[in-house]
Amino acid sequence: MSGDTQEGEFVFIYTTLPSMAAAEAMGQALVAEKLAACVNIYPGLRSVYEWDGEVTVEAEVAGFIKTRAALVDEAMARLSELHPYGVPAMLVLPILAGNTDYLTWARGQVKGITGPNSNSS
Repeated sequence: MSGDTQEGEFVFIYTTLPSMAAAEAMGQALVAEKLAACVNIYPGLRSVYEWDGEVTVEAEVAGFIKTRAALVDEAMARLSELHPYGVPAMLVLPILAGNTDYLTWARGQVKGITGPNSNSS
């Protein structure tokens, strides 16, 4: 499935959050501000990491933020403002291809692109 996209036009920003409420608030803000076309939220994560010299296991929620590569800096800055963690994981992953209908829709949902469902400038 190659889709109608230039390689690297779209990215995922992956992050983890402490709760569904925090993830939904983050997702709603990014979508409303046209910094994300869509945010997928996955509950039930268990994260294992070392913090302050101790191995910790925490329940978390994952968020996959779908946006354009051109918006990464702005989206990451806003995510930093919204994020409740002092040192949040915010990792950018390339989207190499996708189906044309979805990518056309996604273009219309974010800043700087006009499309069939767009009301952005």
